[in-house]
Amino acid sequence: MNRWWSYALLIAISTAISTARVMRIDSSDAKSPTPFLSANDRSRWATIRALGDDGTYVLDPIIFSPRGGRILGWHSIDLVRHLGPDGEQHYYSSKPTLLTTLLAGEYWLVKTLTGATLAEQPHYVSRLMLVLTNVLPLAAALALLARLIDRLGGSGEVRIFTVAAACFATFLTTYAVTLNNHLTAAISLTIGLTVILPIWSGDCRGWWRFAVAGLSFGFLAANELPALSMLALVGAGLLLKSPLRTLAAFVPTALVVAAGAFGTNMVAHGDWRTPYAHRSDGPLLRMIADSLAVPLNEGRATPELIAALREQKIEVSDKPAIEQRIAGDRWKLWDESTQTELTLQRTPEGEPRGGIRVHRWDNWYDYPGSYWTPQRLAGIDRGESSPWKYAFNVLVGHHGLFSLTPLWLLSVAGCLMWLRAGDRWDGRRALAAATLLISAVVIVFYLTRPQIDRNYGGGTCCLRWLIWITPLWLLTLLPAAEWLGRSWAGRALLLALLTVSVFSANYAADNPWSHPWIFDYWTAMGWINY
Repeated sequence: MNRWWSYALLIAISTAISTARVMRIDSSDAKSPTPFLSANDRSRWATIRALGDDGTYVLDPIIFSPRGGRILGWHSIDLVRHLGPDGEQHYYSSKPTLLTTLLAGEYWLVKTLTGATLAEQPHYVSRLMLVLTNVLPLAAALALLARLIDRLGGSGEVRIFTVAAACFATFLTTYAVTLNNHLTAAISLTIGLTVILPIWSGDCRGWWRFAVAGLSFGFLAANELPALSMLALVGAGLLLKSPLRTLAAFVPTALVVAAGAFGTNMVAHGDWRTPYAHRSDGPLLRMIADSLAVPLNEGRATPELIAALREQKIEVSDKPAIEQRIAGDRWKLWDESTQTELTLQRTPEGEPRGGIRVHRWDNWYDYPGSYWTPQRLAGIDRGESSPWKYAFNVLVGHHGLFSLTPLWLLSVAGCLMWLRAGDRWDGRRALAAATLLISAVVIVFYLTRPQIDRNYGGGTCCLRWLIWITPLWLLTLLPAAEWLGRSWAGRALLLALLTVSVFSANYAADNPWSHPWIFDYWTAMGWINY
């Protein structure tokens, strides 16, 4: 049978399965059923609805009822609160704005053509949008990957094996049922690889390839911050091949994406920095006496406090509002007349210079009822205390890159095999070097994060922050799979690695925002307790 017919069959089956899963997604909340599977995607859907229906990024009327209660099915913990352009405090999604803004345009088009809205027909609209946003682009990406695999691969059997792995053995298809940035980033990377590999191999250097590369790798970086390393690496490589085309086509289109990312963030939040950059207090302005903690607990701004602030040339009226965060320890001062926001944080006991620190308010995650405070964080979200234990679980443990998808062991071996083969710095060697470098940079980036970020991505079926690298790993496993495929024992090993990988990818097929099978098993055995 023609191997391209085999590719088509595999992609068609995978696409049909993903579509069927999308068409039956539903939340587990019987009181307010929606097709949203986690706080993560609810946060994005709420923003899409706010933009498409009201032309605003403000989520207040979508996530809260007029009486102030949370609206089940729409409310999310993935929120920030800060001052809006109207001078009032509002709630916003904590997610990057570019992708949700583009999807709001898609929603507006769906609403215009069908008359259906997310408020009235959330299941119909969201399922349709997931097919348009996730399933069909993924099918196209799988077709592009099949083309790259066929170009780089060896025997026909190994090429078909690798396409099958792409269709069923990775977490790309797992995440097709939920709105997320990781699948979108992987699709962007696939498009980028499709246009740049012929450039690097010297087959063709059309201007359009450089322009599309700028868009795809720029959009990749806009969806995954560590992918800035990939954007920089590709830019440097293309600059070596054709400085003129890189500067005239690749760089401008990448800057268009950057302008969209920063511009939409500025419109949404009035700041070029994303909400993730507003997770701590602003600069220290001054210290005030510890004795002021008592009136602060009572919600009073004493004349002594007002005078101390004005000495620092902080504009504040005589009666600012005091909002208690942690009794006897932390407060927020808000003065509506001067639009002044301050944090008042008591120093820990035992510090040589005791008192209350006054900071500019810049912690958008600190608001009444926020989940993202040390007192409220629970379970895996508290973060792994031991960096070494975290590294173990990220690589071979309950969220392990190699324990959940052992096929990636072939990718490591394949990269080394391509690097050792031949004397020319051809496309395969460049691809292997880039894969090893980017994988190492991204993994080290996440391994060296502070404890609050060492949370394995929260309630998720894998270390989701690495999903976007999947296309690189699929391509670089080819030489190792080719070598193993020469013997019956090697083929048996390939099937075993594929079987475990397919099982892991499908264990959470109904809801990727759930823990991996290894995590569930270890929890049931009492080996871990998050």
